[in-house]
Amino acid sequence: MDKKVLSRDGTPLAYERHGDGPAVVLVGGALCTGATLAPLARALSDRFGAVTYDRRGRGASGDTASPCTVAREVEDIAALIGACGGGAALYGVSSGGALALRAAASGLPVDAVAVYETPFTLHEDGGRRREYTGRLAELLARDRRGDALELFMTLTGMSPEMIAGARRSPGWAGMEAIAPTLAYDDAVMGDGLLPRELPASLPMPVLSVAGGAGPAWMRESARAVADAAPRGTYRVLEGQTHAVEAAALAPLLAEIFASRGSLP
Repeated sequence: MDKKVLSRDGTPLAYERHGDGPAVVLVGGALCTGATLAPLARALSDRFGAVTYDRRGRGASGDTASPCTVAREVEDIAALIGACGGGAALYGVSSGGALALRAAASGLPVDAVAVYETPFTLHEDGGRRREYTGRLAELLARDRRGDALELFMTLTGMSPEMIAGARRSPGWAGMEAIAPTLAYDDAVMGDGLLPRELPASLPMPVLSVAGGAGPAWMRESARAVADAAPRGTYRVLEGQTHAVEAAALAPLLAEIFASRGSLP
């Protein structure tokens, strides 16, 4: 990350712009840094100015001692849009998609939004999400970062064997370093249920994408986001999982972002 911009509360945000075209801000999900979305940014850079950034508390960005709120992260996106000329499209992956939708609904100068597998559910989960939120807060308050990571991975459906393998991986230390930001993604997701009024409030084109090789509930959720948006479009990328490949996604995003304002 070679650039910094200050958010409204003074937090420095590290970002990088790939390309010189119309701005598209890429918003990562839980445990992502700007580097996670760099391959997608490079794939878009021939037509757009694709902006990657470290969300607060991650990578080269700063944070505040006071608890982070969704409003602060929306202000972060506002600062990035301002640094890129005052208007942008947004793309968010996973919980970053929820943040992108909330930022667009806040009245920022956003002319299109695309999200990939934002993990909202359509049905009550019997309190599982509330239990996760409470347990996550407890573990982070005690600085048990590794246990917080395990809790999150369990929520996403990883098996104990996969989690044990992750603990032994070279990337575990890096994930532990940003584990406190799991609380930020939890806040963005709320109770986990799709707030249909959120996409319904968006006047700009909204693209909601899911992978064809992932679980069916992700596709159902992605379709529901698009159905709720007045100018929503739903697409499935066959063969893709939650870890979507940049080469598969970039052409679809380029098509939508090049059509800003002209979609039905």
